[in-house]
Amino acid sequence: MNRIALHVLVTLSLVAGGILIAVSSCEQPASEARKVVRIALDQIPTNLDPVRSSQIYQGHLVVNLYDTLYSYKLLARPYELKPRLATGSPTVSDDGLSYTIRIRQGVYFIDDPSFEGGIGRELVASDVVYSLQRHFDPASLSTGSWFWSGRIAGLDAWKDNGANYDEPVDGLKALDRYTVQITLTQPYPQLVHTLAHSYAAIVPREAVEFYGSEFGTHPVGSGPFVLQSFDSTRAVLEKNPTFRQEPVDIRYEGYRPDIHSRFDLEKIDGRIPPFVDQLSVEFIVEDIARVVSLEKDDEVHIARIGARNYDRVFSQITPLSIKPDYEDRFHYLTNLESGFVYRNFNMLDPDFGYHEDSVQNEKNKALRCAIIKGFDWSDRNSRYYSGLGQVFPGVIPPIVPEFDPALDSSSVEYDVEEAKRLLSDSGWTADNLPVLTYGIANSTLEQQFFEQFRGFMIKIGYPQEKIVIKRYATFGDIAGAWSRSELPLINKGWALDYPDAENTLQLFYGPNHSPGSNDSNYANPEYDRIFKQASTLQPGPERTALYRRLNRMIIDDCLAITGMSRTEVLMWDKRVIAYPDRSFVGGFHFPYIDISTGK
Repeated sequence: MNRIALHVLVTLSLVAGGILIAVSSCEQPASEARKVVRIALDQIPTNLDPVRSSQIYQGHLVVNLYDTLYSYKLLARPYELKPRLATGSPTVSDDGLSYTIRIRQGVYFIDDPSFEGGIGRELVASDVVYSLQRHFDPASLSTGSWFWSGRIAGLDAWKDNGANYDEPVDGLKALDRYTVQITLTQPYPQLVHTLAHSYAAIVPREAVEFYGSEFGTHPVGSGPFVLQSFDSTRAVLEKNPTFRQEPVDIRYEGYRPDIHSRFDLEKIDGRIPPFVDQLSVEFIVEDIARVVSLEKDDEVHIARIGARNYDRVFSQITPLSIKPDYEDRFHYLTNLESGFVYRNFNMLDPDFGYHEDSVQNEKNKALRCAIIKGFDWSDRNSRYYSGLGQVFPGVIPPIVPEFDPALDSSSVEYDVEEAKRLLSDSGWTADNLPVLTYGIANSTLEQQFFEQFRGFMIKIGYPQEKIVIKRYATFGDIAGAWSRSELPLINKGWALDYPDAENTLQLFYGPNHSPGSNDSNYANPEYDRIFKQASTLQPGPERTALYRRLNRMIIDDCLAITGMSRTEVLMWDKRVIAYPDRSFVGGFHFPYIDISTGK
């Protein structure tokens, strides 16, 4: 069938203020009600360019506007990879260095003025090559190059030689129109996981060059949805009418009747996603606002319930028991998050991090250790997470198999007297303690976190006037400040990109320094050596032992106030068929959402 005949009208126009409006419509019988589902996200993404999709909030949108080679099964837990644009698993050479991947034929980018005649062309293997190369083009301002830096043969050299897209890369080739070959410098067991991340979403070169710096608000992909509008309040996604026809097999996706039947997921079996005509992704930062919106029949259908609103929704916390009024209307799921919350010290800050004077350097370490001892994780957990979070030492969270439940937990034990002793023994006084600037994205909750933190610090002898708040308008703004090393303390959560502790340990790997994922700018040659050794190993006792050594080094160097994995509660209207996820499946579940249009 002719490509044009496959298409319905897709028009693109640039509206005032530089916001994209991409309108997509398809013929639908008048008797069929239009299906619209509204999903709440609790931060505001600012850029939809895959190379900049460092936060889960961008990622949820990017993987629906674009394709990735792989994704995760909707229901399987533990999480399992599956082909998405790829036709199957890679063919891997015996030495583990060469991955050959076939991609589907007949997949098209959406219609867009960047293409000849405005008609979207077929996605081919060279697009995969180009999309990965972009991370190593300085002009792209990638936040995701760390995924593949030093791993794909010739790619770093390609960057150093001027990032000329007409020059080949030894380890990144389109063997033919539908075959990609990736050659590694050393084994990288996590490679296929990285190809399921939003960073690896596939973009057309024409659109990147056509829109230039505005490409981040003009997504041109081949995913299940097309962007209709995007601003600071919401992103509206329309069903891509030419998305490929792939029926759902819920048993392949990991369906278990004892777990999933209560969510009516059988009703999507054998059907072709996406099932709704429009997804309106609402950016609602305040927890209470999300709950109130969810309670209204005509607003949000799916939202995360913040712990401070548990009393509103649940009759008891341990175990969680939903109130009858909510039970009649909503489904809910709880799970320990695939990640954790923590605070990094910026080691480039001479007041708290590295110092050229060795005596001052040790004094700064003592200051960091004192701040860590003065942070009361138990109070943070009970006050803001109803005590349902799991506090643990270091950066290997409970969700991954390398977690060590027997690890000494003294680093997360609150001890005001020990904190005071560390300060006193190192010569710190109220007069010479440095100003600690605490950055927040502008929200009530972040303000409360700051007030609690300041209270902790006052108890260990830190003068109140030396703990200064700095506000940023959005999460994207403060994330930018972290990447530019502008703050001495980075207050963040990390959602794992894949279920492997390597993904959290790389947060302190030297070559990943800012603007990469190592925003603490930790630089320890021994840590880097062990990390490189561990990262080439397949899962097993040897690798686990190395991972745990790295974790101990992070604790001993007092690099971070860490950590706690929160219990997340996702709630959705019973009219909606869904199995929402905030971790590895992320936005991949959006196409499988359906809603009853009956009364």
